[in-house]
Amino acid sequence: MFILMKKRNILIGLLVVALTVGLCFAVTATATSAYSVPKTGRTVVIDAGHGGADGGVVGVHTSVKESDVNLAIARSLKHFLKTKGYDVVMTRTTTDGLYGMTTKNKKLKDMQERKKVIENADADLVVSVHCNSYPRHDQTGAQVFYAPGSETGKQNAERMQSVLKATLDTERKAMSGDYFILQCSATPSLLVECGFLTTPSEEKLLVSAAYQEKVAYAIFTGIHAILSDG
Repeated sequence: MFILMKKRNILIGLLVVALTVGLCFAVTATATSAYSVPKTGRTVVIDAGHGGADGGVVGVHTSVKESDVNLAIARSLKHFLKTKGYDVVMTRTTTDGLYGMTTKNKKLKDMQERKKVIENADADLVVSVHCNSYPRHDQTGAQVFYAPGSETGKQNAERMQSVLKATLDTERKAMSGDYFILQCSATPSLLVECGFLTTPSEEKLLVSAAYQEKVAYAIFTGIHAILSDG
């Protein structure tokens, strides 16, 4: 009786191991095949704004940090781009800033490191993801910014803004903006303000995973429209 039970336990153990290995293989295969699509030959740099000591804007009700919302949208955007065959480079992949703990001028070092990532990526487009703020709590809508004097940037921004208008119900217009990330390299660059964390109604949307994914897909659609015509 003891021998039979021992054999049965061994068989059950072997079966569990086999199932576990099979499951791991299936998960790995699924993860590997998730991006097994024809390459577009295009590279996009996604810059999740802020991070580390620089949390950016803070939500008026939830106290959510802009840097965390930016990163969530950036990660989702990366997924959409990869499944369409784009190569993606992220300037920031964690909640940390791009500097060491002993760095004195953290903001300057962070900007310098982002510039290095962009220049080394040899990308076709840079998209920096942010959330907006305003003293009054009544402003809403996603908005795209481009480098002053850049005609290509203006055209790309207007194309992106038209997609955001159609999908996120925003009436804002693309504008030029004197932002470092738009002018730190020769790569065409856009900065997308995904909404206002200082407006309670929009803050409620921006902290939602479903809405973050919606915003990411809208930005992806804009990117695809821009690079498909390029």
